[in-house]
Amino acid sequence: MRAVPVYFDPVMLRHDTGPYHPETAHRVEVVVETLRQDGHRIEAPPAPERTLKAVERVHDPAYVQRLSALCRNAPADFEGPFALFDCPDNVISAATFEASLRAVSLTLAATDAVVAGRAASVFVAARPPGHHALASRAMGYCFLNSIAIAAKDLIEHHGVARVLVADFDVHHGNGTQELFWEDGRVAYLSVHRYPFFPGTGAADEEGAGRGRGTTRNVPLPKRAGDAAYAGGFASALETLSERFRPEVVLVSAGFDAHGLDPIGGMRVTTEGFSWMTRALEDVAETFAGGRVVSLLEGGYDPEATAAAAVEHVRVLARTGGLI
Repeated sequence: MRAVPVYFDPVMLRHDTGPYHPETAHRVEVVVETLRQDGHRIEAPPAPERTLKAVERVHDPAYVQRLSALCRNAPADFEGPFALFDCPDNVISAATFEASLRAVSLTLAATDAVVAGRAASVFVAARPPGHHALASRAMGYCFLNSIAIAAKDLIEHHGVARVLVADFDVHHGNGTQELFWEDGRVAYLSVHRYPFFPGTGAADEEGAGRGRGTTRNVPLPKRAGDAAYAGGFASALETLSERFRPEVVLVSAGFDAHGLDPIGGMRVTTEGFSWMTRALEDVAETFAGGRVVSLLEGGYDPEATAAAAVEHVRVLARTGGLI
């Protein structure tokens, strides 16, 4: 087993969502500390110089400027009034933009590492999450769509021809799907609870134009367990990958389908996340030279999320890690 680098920066903990919000700094602190205790090296590589340029390939520059400006004027903590951005789910504080941008830069640094061959796999323990963020709108706790920005950067900066984004968060990644709906160079696969927030992700949503057939959704009812959730994900992943043949695999690794999660309403076990990770590793080894970048999305029971994340990274380490 080889070490998988875990990218994390404490600056992301300064995004203050208040005392009652599910997306807290504590959930990521527990994940990182549990990974550290499991023997994984925690790193905080510098931000690539192109980070803002990469963000603005995906997000409207006016949106980015609006988010930055409102965060500068937001309270530093929640001794004062709440500040909201675009929707009631998206609480902001003075550090929200900095944290969101750092989540992006760590993800870009991870893709740089796997493309350069310094690591086969990297896990990014980032917050806030990103897969609901649209080009010009924040939603679902997400402000900047880190996984979509990394996928676009792999194509535009690194010259990768085909990128697969695989998403096993309990919520459908509507932002990622919409951003690549007609692209054709980025395939998007999601397994998720349906119907559920954000209301997208039906089985007949398959992309359009050049992207027709590169979107694959596996919608499942409430209380689905390992057989349906992990099994459905693995089957769809194999089918899509054989047709698409990705050169890099990106993972939106949300652990809120865990049976202990207070939001997800599903019954996936830690072993179920291991099953999905093994399927991802098989695809990466077959088509992508083992190259995987995995990014933390949701997961709102800190201990369950940490246990699943540790198992996820352990599986990545069996065939990935440092070259």
